Amino acid sequence: MNTTAAATKANVTVATIRTWCRNGVITATKTAGRWTIDETSLAHRIAIGAMKRPARPVVLTVENLTAIGGRRWQKNGMDRVYINDWATFAGIETSHYKTGNIASASYQGNGVSNSQAYKLLGSIDKVWFDTADGKLHCYYGYDESRVATRKEVWAAVVTGIRAAVAAR
Repeated sequence: MNTTAAATKANVTVATIRTWCRNGVITATKTAGRWTIDETSLAHRIAIGAMKRPARPVVLTVENLTAIGGRRWQKNGMDRVYINDWATFAGIETSHYKTGNIASASYQGNGVSNSQAYKLLGSIDKVWFDTADGKLHCYYGYDESRVATRKEVWAAVVTGIRAAVAAR
């Protein structure tokens, strides 16, 4: 089989097939400047490429959440991990003047006005993980931005926390 036919069969480029031949990934011989590829070897390589590793499940535990910055709280039979820096997980970035007022802000990489940043920060009050049910919870705040609803901000927080735990 030639490189063009092998590339079509493997759904890769001809350059990739040539690289596989040079590196010995597939069995091939070069005669008069042209590669002749062993079909059995190519089929085996295609089968290896088709095997995908399953995604590692993201498990929220006290240890994982404290490792990404959560604070554990235990009282009256309750066991929680509070995520005080939830805004960074949602993609809200702010810089502040010395007075504490917001100097500049962005939400998920897009610049937003300072007033919208205050509203984004006010859309969620508290975020915590409850060990009793193994779920993330939040108290919604009173503000709602034009940039994103409270539920959209909450979804961004959950996604950001899960990504941080998975990257750990």
